[in-house]
Amino acid sequence: MPQRQRAEQQRARDTRTKILDAAVECLVEVGYKDTTTVLIQQRAGVSRGSLLHHFGCRESLLVAASQHLARARMVEFAESYAHDVEHHRHDADRATRCVDVMWEMFHQPYFWAAVQLWVAARTDDTLRALLAPQERSLGKIIHTMLDELFGETLAAHPNYAELIELLFTSMRGVALTYAIDPGDPWDDPHLPMWKRTALRLLDLS
Repeated sequence: MPQRQRAEQQRARDTRTKILDAAVECLVEVGYKDTTTVLIQQRAGVSRGSLLHHFGCRESLLVAASQHLARARMVEFAESYAHDVEHHRHDADRATRCVDVMWEMFHQPYFWAAVQLWVAARTDDTLRALLAPQERSLGKIIHTMLDELFGETLAAHPNYAELIELLFTSMRGVALTYAIDPGDPWDDPHLPMWKRTALRLLDLS
């Protein structure tokens, strides 16, 4: 491939990333309703034509932005915590550390960006049709990452899938309360309860 063409493709990728990053920032800061394409364009510092070249409609842009950040963060989580978790040689220690990792996932910007889209999708058929398959795909990526962090032995336990589902639904609900009652998530009284539940279900207590 000619060098000029490679440079053009890299510029296009960089522009797309700038647009996606700006869209996530807007979603988190001002919410779905006020995140307009004009605001995203201004935040990203790109032209109107450039934005429309990459994304044909607002809904597809916002879904792509949320997924972009979440998937990137999953890679970072896997890389950051894989070595850390491996240091916990006892299964019980490893399981409780993985609960910490899961809880941290619900206190990242991509979670709040996703919440904005979930709420909007309830009454927006177009947004829901775009978002649902992407969320299912992301869910598979997250579960694969967790399987690797918990490790082969724990992930093979008969209660493992039930535990992950229980933790996900419970943590998601508790995390939402931080929208109106913010605090230090590491002081949350649910955290030790989730760890005890993990140890019980995995027969480690």
